[in-house]
Amino acid sequence: MLERKQIARAQIPGGEEELTLVSHGRDFIIMLGRDELMGTRMQFSEEQLAELTLAELAVAKPRVLIGGYGMGFTYRAALANLPEGAQVRVAEIVPEILDWAAGPLAHLTGDTLDDPRGDIRICDVSALIDDANDGTCAKYDAIMLDVDNGPDGIVRDHNNRLYSRTGLAKAHDALRPGGVLSVWSAAIDHKFTRRLMDSGFDTEMREVRARPNNKGPRHTIWFAKKR
Repeated sequence: MLERKQIARAQIPGGEEELTLVSHGRDFIIMLGRDELMGTRMQFSEEQLAELTLAELAVAKPRVLIGGYGMGFTYRAALANLPEGAQVRVAEIVPEILDWAAGPLAHLTGDTLDDPRGDIRICDVSALIDDANDGTCAKYDAIMLDVDNGPDGIVRDHNNRLYSRTGLAKAHDALRPGGVLSVWSAAIDHKFTRRLMDSGFDTEMREVRARPNNKGPRHTIWFAKKR
């Protein structure tokens, strides 16, 4: 049996637990305590978060915000599906995540950290949403959230505000008309579907397999379009 080997650890700002990067044979996993947040064996649904969201947009050169870099699955999928002139801004609160991307996970990252369409910032995604609302920056065509394992602040309690009615209202206001808020989750949450609808979004919930061969766990993605 293959042994999991710890590679690095990182404290979550404002959180009580640490993130741990481990290897398991040829695969890599980011753990939160004993829970797997993401891994290279099951990345398809995180890639689909970007691909399916962008497919909903009727914009030639979208301006996109991604909450959470993680292992970069959503970010790289967005770059692969966006034309020159598009913009992808990423908010990541754990600085070490980018050290891992440029270090032990560099074989995944490639040269994407230097892509001129990308702008990765060490900050809370809610701060960038607020910037779009107060005019500090332009509004977005899409906001993709994958900062927890679903619409619940599992990584840190502060994230709960993202999924509250107040947080959803801010996300709604930070989008251009026809823009999409998409949220990745490990499980279905019908109460969250209702909150999205009550916040003025046309909402669709889809189940996506964790692996491209239609195997692995079923994950959930909400697509909430601003009217």
